[in-house]
Amino acid sequence: MIAPHVHGAVRVWSLPTGPLQENAVLVAGADGQGVLIDPGDDADRILALVQGAGVTVRAILLTHAHFDHIGAVEAVRGALEVPVFLHPADLALYRNGATSAARWNLPFVQPADPEHDITQDQVFTAGDVTLRARELPGHAPGHVVLVGVGFVVAGDTLFQGSIGRTDLPGGNHPQLIAGIAQELLSLPDSTVVYPGHGGHTTVGAERRTNPFLR
Repeated sequence: MIAPHVHGAVRVWSLPTGPLQENAVLVAGADGQGVLIDPGDDADRILALVQGAGVTVRAILLTHAHFDHIGAVEAVRGALEVPVFLHPADLALYRNGATSAARWNLPFVQPADPEHDITQDQVFTAGDVTLRARELPGHAPGHVVLVGVGFVVAGDTLFQGSIGRTDLPGGNHPQLIAGIAQELLSLPDSTVVYPGHGGHTTVGAERRTNPFLR
């Protein structure tokens, strides 16, 4: 089983899933309560991680609704019996998941609609875990990042040495760059960034070396 990163009382696991190696992120406190973010594919592996970590998941949170971030939603939601949260500006993308996956000739189970919206500054709590949602569109219209103490789950906004692509429907490059500056580069340099693809990084490292942010 993969080892978690520890931020005080909070543990964070990042599990690459599916052919696009999308990172499903599990966040839990010392009390074992937590949330699951972006279950993209490989539902069995995600559920094995949850069980092996001894986490009681209270909700599924989606940073955005591209198909590679929502492919395991239906299976995981059913197994864990928890609600799904998504920003309403991404609902059209969410409902188009099967069509998008078909363009890549990838199997996909279209999930039923989310139970709840995510709104700006909404706070999610599960035991020791507290995450605040911040809107950061540009890669997707309803993209949010989820800010914890000492870390942020950034979805497809900021990567190690790169940023999210903006050539997909609903993408907007200036909006993404402005959002990264406002919502991510405003965090302390030591803040660990857990992106939707690839390894984790820090705000400070990306501020200094990311060629897209110069």
